[in-house]
Amino acid sequence: MDLISIVLIAIGLAMDAFAVSVSCGLCTFYKRYMIALKAAFMFGFFQWGMLSLGWLAGFAFRSYIEPVDHWIAFILLTLIGGKMWKESMDENSTPMDLTSLKLMLVLALATSIDAFAAGIGISALGYHILIPSVYVGAITFVLSLLGVLLGCRMAQYARYRKYLDRLGAVILIGIGIKILIEHLY
Repeated sequence: MDLISIVLIAIGLAMDAFAVSVSCGLCTFYKRYMIALKAAFMFGFFQWGMLSLGWLAGFAFRSYIEPVDHWIAFILLTLIGGKMWKESMDENSTPMDLTSLKLMLVLALATSIDAFAAGIGISALGYHILIPSVYVGAITFVLSLLGVLLGCRMAQYARYRKYLDRLGAVILIGIGIKILIEHLY
């Protein structure tokens, strides 16, 4: 897997965490830097871990899915992107407060489920996981840190959160299409 694809997958997977971080930063009024660091660590760690766990799960079943690996990656990334797009259409979403460890764990897990599916797709394609997982974790860490801080500074612009989710959805669907085209031709 080339570096550009890895970085684009990492950015696409991190968009959920970034969007949640921005919305959480919108309602954070104290200890902003501490909360930003906690959120960045949680989101980055869970993205890294879930991608790796998905890869292990996919690796265990690789001989069964190798003949259709490109279709699996395409379908998973398209479904994840579609889910992100659909969720971005919800006008009633409200920012969440990142002050409790319990809430951060729940949010980190919720935003990393797509990384698990992406890990299965990476495994199905026969790629190693070390470099992609490090990039996914690091990019998610940085974007989540920036997301909380951005949310703290720009509380009046909360309406743009849905566009971040849509950007992540487009990136994931685009990578899925790229994988399918590369393997079919």
